[in-house]
Amino acid sequence: MDLTVIVVLVIALALFFDFTNGFHDTANAMATPIATGALKPKVAVALAAILNLVGAFLSTEVAKTISNGLIKEGDGGVQILPEMIFAGLIGAIIWNLVTWLFGLPSSSSHALFGGLIGAAIVGAGFGVVDYSVLISKVILPALVAPLVAGLVAFIATRLAYAITRMPASSAQSGVRGRFRYGQIFSSSLVALAHGTNDAQKTMGVITLTLISAGLLPAGSGPELWIIVACALAIAIGTYSGGWRIIRTLGAGLTEVKPAQGFAAETSTAATILASSHLGFALSTTQVASGSVIGSGLGRRGASVRWRTAGRIGLGWLITLPASAIVGALAAFVATLGATGIIIDLVAGIAVIVTIFVLSRRNKVDSSNAISEVDAATIAVRSPKATRRKRKQVQK
Repeated sequence: MDLTVIVVLVIALALFFDFTNGFHDTANAMATPIATGALKPKVAVALAAILNLVGAFLSTEVAKTISNGLIKEGDGGVQILPEMIFAGLIGAIIWNLVTWLFGLPSSSSHALFGGLIGAAIVGAGFGVVDYSVLISKVILPALVAPLVAGLVAFIATRLAYAITRMPASSAQSGVRGRFRYGQIFSSSLVALAHGTNDAQKTMGVITLTLISAGLLPAGSGPELWIIVACALAIAIGTYSGGWRIIRTLGAGLTEVKPAQGFAAETSTAATILASSHLGFALSTTQVASGSVIGSGLGRRGASVRWRTAGRIGLGWLITLPASAIVGALAAFVATLGATGIIIDLVAGIAVIVTIFVLSRRNKVDSSNAISEVDAATIAVRSPKATRRKRKQVQK
């Protein structure tokens, strides 16, 4: 197949992955403010989309980790062909959509890394992966970041309730209810941080493709058109919602109150921004999940649904190898040449369409993503408004 055609196909597929990354990870920023009633669902995703767009322009350190760090360069340049990157993206997209179908907040980042690694190994052998970069910039952050975010969220939640000096179970507290205004800021910061970290991964993939095709010199960073295209793709994906995962993070792990939601979002944003600055390609989903769990442990009287947390943890463990296997299978088919690429493309489209058809059987959207929103909204009203509501109910 002509090199130009395969490069165009890879770029298109990379941008589609960026789109799936957007709706898969909307929950990271907006699940908790939606759950507490701080933001209306559609307003929340629109705000997240705008801030993801802005965040994508703030840094390129993570993109450089992918474009000239994870896959080794040999004497002839990067040791991976565009066909293998194409196969890796198929693995990442399919795994992203499968976990979205089940409402599982797995890592889009690890799906991407797994798909690329599996395809690269098929195309150039086990030595093509720089395992030191994989361990230091991907594996270790995946282990440490959720724990750090969870610990910070736990401490921040305890501090929030200690400062207000009210019983932790007081759901009608006007003072604590005002944390919902803080949530608007903190969730916006998470959305900005997500754009800064996750959009860069697709920038890195496209840049890696152009380097491997000889269209950019080795060691290049993403060009402006790449940054703009990836920023738009992730923003559009974010605006589409990802309501299934919003349901899991907003109500499936723990009942979220405004104070702990604010603590969780602030912890998530701080961890992601620090990691982006250091070039760590971490999973924003893992960080957000760790923060929500930490905030649930930090509020007295709250309970963490450990069965759901266990499902999420299992998803974290299998995402990298599962997407690597799918990417490797797609890469093996791609070795057949143009015929293999066409087979991969047709099979990938068939799987994507099937998943979307299955998702329509149990539709989740802004109207039913979190059934507790109405109750949460009452919880953060002023005491006077709450008394009015009680009188209406009694009548």
